[in-house]
Amino acid sequence: MNTRLETRSAGTRPSVAAGIAKRFGQIAFVFAFLAAILFLAAGRLDWPWAWVFLGLYVASVTINSAFLLRTSPETAAERGQPGEMRGWDKVVSGVWSLAQFLLLPLVAGLDVRFGWTARLAAGVHIAGAVAFAAGLGLFGWAMIANAYFSTAVRVQSDRGHTVCRSGPYRFVRHPGYVGTILQSLGAPFLLGSLWALIPGLAAAVAMTVRTSLEDRTLQAELPGYREFAEDVRYRLVPGVW
Repeated sequence: MNTRLETRSAGTRPSVAAGIAKRFGQIAFVFAFLAAILFLAAGRLDWPWAWVFLGLYVASVTINSAFLLRTSPETAAERGQPGEMRGWDKVVSGVWSLAQFLLLPLVAGLDVRFGWTARLAAGVHIAGAVAFAAGLGLFGWAMIANAYFSTAVRVQSDRGHTVCRSGPYRFVRHPGYVGTILQSLGAPFLLGSLWALIPGLAAAVAMTVRTSLEDRTLQAELPGYREFAEDVRYRLVPGVW
């Protein structure tokens, strides 16, 4: 989502500390879950590209956390304890999470175990790593620029929700989702599994649908967003959509 908030100290409200702790717990669980799915499905630990995948993920979380906790701890707290999700958001986010965090690593691991995809050139793995890292970086930049970058689609009137026009929001209205889509499409090549492109594409489609529905919601409910949409015309891809 596209907004900005004045920075406050993490100690100003007990709920902020609780939200941050919960968010770090969620991240740790996701990391452990991804690692377990990848290596159990592959039936081996000596899978270098899986370690690259996990290493990029950890590096991204570490860098983002360092910036976010210093500049806008409330954003981390909000992501740990978001408000009630809308019905359509539960469905779309659920489809995306299933494809991105379960099916993609599961298929990639099984592909490595059974050799469904012929060995890919190192350059393909590296290109996938670059795309995946770029997606993580863009996602992190959007989250740092936007203090209302929640995991739930909602207008955060309780936090003084206003439209963000800084950082990557100068170019597209939903840069965080661009980053997420890049991760979904880059990870299969990084992991060396063309079959994993199937859940990767499903995750990208789900995120594109969420972009459209969230944009419609913000235009209807967030003051100033319609004007922002007139200035920044494209949702995900400049010159296209």
